[in-house]
Amino acid sequence: MRSNNSRWRVPFLRRRPLPDPAQPLPLSAQPPPQSPSLPAQPSPQSPSFPAQPSPQSPSLPAQPSPPSAQRLPRPVRRGILLYSACVAFGAAILAALLVVPSALAATLFSDDFQDGDATGWSRSGGSWTVVTDGTPAYRQSGTSADARALAGTGWTDQAVQARVKPITFNGSGRYVAVLARAQSTSNYYFLGLSNSGTAILGKRTGGAPITLATGAAAVTSGSWHTVRLEAFGSTLRGFVNDVQVVSATDTSFGSGRIGLAGYYASATFDDVLVTDLGGPTVSPTAPTIPPGSCLPPSGSPVGFASVNAWGQNGTTGGAGGPTVAVDTAAELLAAIAQPGPLTVCVLGTITVPAGMHNVTSDKTLLGVGATAGITGGGLNIGLPANDSVTSPPADAVHNVIIRNLSFRGATDDSINVQMFSHHVWIDHNDLASGYDGLIDIKRGSSYITVSWNHTHNHTKNMLLGHDDGNAAQDVGRLKVTYHNNWFDRTPQRNPRVRFGEPVHVFNNYYVYNTDTGVACQADAGCLVEGNYFERVEEPVTNSYAGPGGRCVARNNVFVDESGTPDCSGTVQEPSTYYSYTLADPNSIKTTVMSGAGVGKL
Repeated sequence: MRSNNSRWRVPFLRRRPLPDPAQPLPLSAQPPPQSPSLPAQPSPQSPSFPAQPSPQSPSLPAQPSPPSAQRLPRPVRRGILLYSACVAFGAAILAALLVVPSALAATLFSDDFQDGDATGWSRSGGSWTVVTDGTPAYRQSGTSADARALAGTGWTDQAVQARVKPITFNGSGRYVAVLARAQSTSNYYFLGLSNSGTAILGKRTGGAPITLATGAAAVTSGSWHTVRLEAFGSTLRGFVNDVQVVSATDTSFGSGRIGLAGYYASATFDDVLVTDLGGPTVSPTAPTIPPGSCLPPSGSPVGFASVNAWGQNGTTGGAGGPTVAVDTAAELLAAIAQPGPLTVCVLGTITVPAGMHNVTSDKTLLGVGATAGITGGGLNIGLPANDSVTSPPADAVHNVIIRNLSFRGATDDSINVQMFSHHVWIDHNDLASGYDGLIDIKRGSSYITVSWNHTHNHTKNMLLGHDDGNAAQDVGRLKVTYHNNWFDRTPQRNPRVRFGEPVHVFNNYYVYNTDTGVACQADAGCLVEGNYFERVEEPVTNSYAGPGGRCVARNNVFVDESGTPDCSGTVQEPSTYYSYTLADPNSIKTTVMSGAGVGKL
């Protein structure tokens, strides 16, 4: 079917490690207790929270069964038939109104190839034919050409969607794609599925493909994927299986036709649909949330996230905006990508696609109960890395809160904050068993508080400042507070600091960190106070590796063969930025073990 006018709705261990305090020791002191067992994480398909009710269709009037028509007079038979037809028609209309969205979209073009031909498609390169793949579909079978097929008359705002089944990629850097705003077969935007497990958002301007953005996408040859490229104004968004994976802004093309492509790759395409409405989006109205389960907890951050700076007074996250509940990856990723203030209540453990998923400004991500979390990927708070940007941009991501969530099995960082993002509060989370950092903060990001988190079963824990050569972005920034965290047998980066000043590390509990506790390097300035160090060989140092830093260590407790601080220099006082109360370090072990992590709000 083709249509142009129908409507639709729609460790490095530098010294001998000390004995693990979990093992029996011939010491008078009692070894520290084991980390508490984490609650079993529920399957994302079956979250352990009350199921959200699906709206049920209202009962429709029962249609009467007319008596045998042969026995009634003709006028009566006609009346009964007319009544039955009206009831059936009314029921159909009501059912349709219940299942379609309230917003209308114009269907600009569609083709499902059921007519067995590809009339209206202009081709360049490759080998294009209509085949039967379950149903009739459009296949590009060649892998030795840059193959494209265009259709339509040209539109300005457009959302181009198709089902795409990659077949074969002829080498690396290849992709199969949908096209938008095509001026010709060599000038267009594209969203491609690559052979490296990524989605590529890019453009062609007469030459080789130009990448605008990339995102993780589980691309499987021989399987169908729903691919949608939206071009509205200067904003481009790419979705794979209804999850937004990439976005960019570009003004090269303002309008054009749509198309399909196999860039030295073969694929089958079906159910092409072009509309003038984007999506998916998260509805800001009437969320269905278990009563009382997702009320933002009282309180506000202590430390740098509370400071009035860079045009933001404190960190409030999604306050003032709507609240939504999510328990699927599609819902979660759509919510965190939505512009404007929003509180996102996470129900159960959600498995997201591999890679990093962007969180926009003014968001609160709040786990419900003690079993909410994210696995399979991580959260990125910040614009794409760009070495040429050396001061905070106006559109830096800001005002984000992440609380009461467990993170497991990230394929990169569990939480990454970058590119001058500011006013971020990471609080009462449980992070373990990732790939790279559990909480990394870099590239000029500032005014951040990391508090009451439990980190364990991981080596490269927390990085602050990613490189010794990044002074242009980092000097005078990376202002971060770490307090009341439980660094539980995490060998290094607790945190590992470059350039930031002041970096305030207070009232944390360290246990059996076999490499270092706080490492303050590359002219960073760290104040480390009121912490409890248990069996930590090198608790605080400014001569760990690379260029030296400055650190001040005061009023800390060191027990069970812990070393002594290796510190020198002076550091700015955090109290010039914010007020705080320092607890007795002797009480910190008990306080943190009972209060850090999930389910403690």
